[in-house]
Amino acid sequence: QVQLVESGGGLVQPGGSLRLSCAAFGSFFDFYDMAWYRQAPGLQRELVARITSGGSTNYADFVKGRFAISRDNAKNMGYLQMDSLKPEDTAVYYCNAHWSSRLDHWGQGTQVTVSS
Repeated sequence: QVQLVESGGGLVQPGGSLRLSCAAFGSFFDFYDMAWYRQAPGLQRELVARITSGGSTNYADFVKGRFAISRDNAKNMGYLQMDSLKPEDTAVYYCNAHWSSRLDHWGQGTQVTVSS
C-alpha cells in the first residue's frame, strides 16, 4: 500500500514555472509506475506525464517541451517541473502510482492556477 501526498501547487502568471512534488509513503515505491494527471472544472481527468519504474517517460502532446517528470526512488519522491505555463494548464494536478489494477493509488490533488 502506498499513500501519496502532492505539494507545490499555487498561483502563477502565464509563462511562469512551478514544481510539483509527490511524496510516497509505503513500501516498494520503486516498483510502481508514477504519473501526473490533471482535471480542470467540467472536464475529465487526463494524463499529463508518466515515468515507469525503469525510468522511461512519456508526455501528453499538450505539455511536450514544457513539462518534465522525474522521480527519486531513494527519497520516495516524484516530481513534475512545469515551465512556460499557460492559462489552459489551470487544473487540479494528481499524482498516481500504479503497479497493477489492485495496486493503483492516488493523491488528494494540488491546485495549479495560471492567471495574470
